[in-house]
Amino acid sequence: MTYCVAMRLKEGLIFVSDSRTNAGMDHIATFRKLHRFGVPGERIIVMQTSGNLATSQAVITRLFHSIQSDTGIHLHNVPTIFDAAALVGQYLTDAMKTSSSLRAGSDDLDFSSSFLIGGQIKGQPAELYNVYPQGNFIAATIDTPYFQIGESKYGKPILDRALSYDLPLDKALRCALISFDSTIRSNLSVGTPLDLLVYRNDSFDFPEGRRLTDNDPYFAMIRQQWSDTMRAGLAALPQPPDDYWR
Repeated sequence: MTYCVAMRLKEGLIFVSDSRTNAGMDHIATFRKLHRFGVPGERIIVMQTSGNLATSQAVITRLFHSIQSDTGIHLHNVPTIFDAAALVGQYLTDAMKTSSSLRAGSDDLDFSSSFLIGGQIKGQPAELYNVYPQGNFIAATIDTPYFQIGESKYGKPILDRALSYDLPLDKALRCALISFDSTIRSNLSVGTPLDLLVYRNDSFDFPEGRRLTDNDPYFAMIRQQWSDTMRAGLAALPQPPDDYWR
C-alpha cells in the first residue's frame, strides 16, 4: 500500500509521497513514487503513483522513454497539463491491457494503479489532476484543492479541517506532514522515507525536493508537538455531563 497527497493552492503546488511497498508484511521494500518531468524555465510536471508497482513502473518508464526518443506526444511537448493527464491515462490503460492476460483464471490479481499529476506550463495556470485506473481523470478546484491516493482515510481529517485553497504553502505543508504522521501511526503499510516537493506558481524552477526519514529533525519535532497538542486539547475539553457516563 502507499499514501500520496497533492495540493493545488493559491500560491503553488505541494506533493508528498511515502515510499513503502509490500507484498505481505514479510516483504517490504522502498520504491520512489514521486517523479519529476519538465524543462527548467518552461514547464514542470510532477507525478505520484499508487497501486500495482509493475503497472505504475511501466507507465513511468514509457513516459521517460517517449521523452528520450522525442517522437510524437510526450511530457516535454504536450500543450497543457490536461493533455499530460490524458497521456498518462492512455499509457495506464495500455499497461492494464497488457497485464490482462496475466489476470486470466485468477480473480486475486489486481493490476490497477492510480496517478496524481500536476504542474505548470509557461503562460498557463498551475493544474492538478487525479487519474483513475480506468484512465479518466478529474481536476482539483478551489473548493477541492487536494487529492489523495492510496491509504487515504487516516490522513484525511486534518486536511478536511485545516486545508483551504488560500492557505499559505508553509502552513499547507504542515497539514500534509501531519496527515502523513496520522497515516503512519495507524497503518503499517505506509512509512518513511517520504518524498516531498513544493513548487511556487510562475517560478518555473525545477526544485529537487526533499526526502524525509524518521530522523529528520523538523519532521520528528512536529510529530511530537502534534501528539502533545492533541493530548493537551483532549485534557482541556470539558467533562461530559453525568448522564453521559453514569
